[in-house]
Amino acid sequence: MKKVMVFGTFDGIHKGHEFLFEEAKKHGDFLIVVVARDKTVLEIKKRLPRRDEKTRLLDLRNLSIVDEAVLGNDEDKLKIVLQKKPDIVCLGYDQKSFVDQLKERISIDKLPIEIIRLGSFMPDVYKSSKLDK
Repeated sequence: MKKVMVFGTFDGIHKGHEFLFEEAKKHGDFLIVVVARDKTVLEIKKRLPRRDEKTRLLDLRNLSIVDEAVLGNDEDKLKIVLQKKPDIVCLGYDQKSFVDQLKERISIDKLPIEIIRLGSFMPDVYKSSKLDK
């Protein structure tokens, strides 16, 4: 079984997120979605998400395409990768946070993880920052 992992805030699921999950799932059999902790969102986006981490996690657990949804680690952002051992990590088209650290950790620990950058789905419409307005 090939495990695929994606990361994000997922503050209200929209068609862009659904596209991300569908595209990621094409690369494997089991989709793990890592939900950013509220503290992490505040660090990166300089604001809290509208919905707390537990609500966002529950939303994802209710999606049939998501096989497992977990909260990230607020101390070591990449610890979840070491714990879940995905075969592939799929990054969103605009995902920048922790990407360099992920590549470095995979290299240092000699982890057999492939990193794939996915495309976008109508980013001028379906992007959380645009939908928040």
